[in-house]
Amino acid sequence: MDITTVAPHTSAVSRQGDWYLVQCKPKQDERAEENLVRQGYECARPVCSRERLLRGKRQLVQESLFPGYLFIHMPLGANWAPLRSSRGVARVVAFGGQPLPVSQQLVEQLQARAQSSVLCAFKPGETVTLKDEGFAGIESIFMSMDGEERVILLINLMNRQQQISMPLASIANS
Repeated sequence: MDITTVAPHTSAVSRQGDWYLVQCKPKQDERAEENLVRQGYECARPVCSRERLLRGKRQLVQESLFPGYLFIHMPLGANWAPLRSSRGVARVVAFGGQPLPVSQQLVEQLQARAQSSVLCAFKPGETVTLKDEGFAGIESIFMSMDGEERVILLINLMNRQQQISMPLASIANS
């Protein structure tokens, strides 16, 4: 899984203000972002590239890291009304009728983590290192994918080679 982020779109508006969480209509994250950016808002929507089985073939597709949500920067004194009528936007996440700001530090950390986390696709026979599950640091051989989020590995345990299935997130390149 290759995790990247859509760079925040900036506009001529002031950097004064806060970030907020916007809930998008089902499967319309990208559409909501495009429409908000077109209106001059600054948005952040981390995305990841995933290997999916589409029409019987493995393909790399880009998906939102947080499906159904994106972050929007609202300048001080900005008009909230256009958000309600923007295509793809369902609502601004609020508690007690008031939108709650999300810290800028959190948005920046999510963007930085999404940009820096790169897990490449593994090839059968490739040596990988286990990251957790009590096997940290042990090298094994990547055999195949086991569904969308799991892998089958060949590992040497007690002088015998064993096939194990683990979460994809539990391995890294050696």
